[in-house]
Amino acid sequence: MFSDIGALELVTLIVLAVLIFGPDKLPKVVQDVSRFIRKVREFSDSAKQDIRTELGPEFKDFEFEDLNPKTFIRKQLDGNEDLSELKELRSTFDLRKEMNEVADAVNGRESAPSTAPAAAPATVNGSGPDLLKKQDPPAAPERPPYDSDAT
Repeated sequence: MFSDIGALELVTLIVLAVLIFGPDKLPKVVQDVSRFIRKVREFSDSAKQDIRTELGPEFKDFEFEDLNPKTFIRKQLDGNEDLSELKELRSTFDLRKEMNEVADAVNGRESAPSTAPAAAPATVNGSGPDLLKKQDPPAAPERPPYDSDAT
């Protein structure tokens, strides 16, 4: 129940409880809180049992934890052997490396040689401009062309 509370937080809660309720009232407060928690658990267990009986015998193995989408998907994926190929493909593909190579190509920087063969540069009829290569900046007196649609 308190798996996410560390030792320091627990000590802090105890000190605060002693300061707020005092050492003489603290045992009574702890009993009241534990009684309340016990009643809430009994209520939730009886509600779960009522739901199971209303659903019928075909849902006797139904677990309420399956209603959590993460748990449901994890159970479905663990039982599926077809995903072993997907896991193998995922382990061989490095998205960060691929994105860095594309960014380097767009920015005109040289990147480390890839193990996979690189795609040929885009050309039109074998004589077009190389779109992946950075163009030389224009000479100082020459102004870049103005494109009114781009602004």
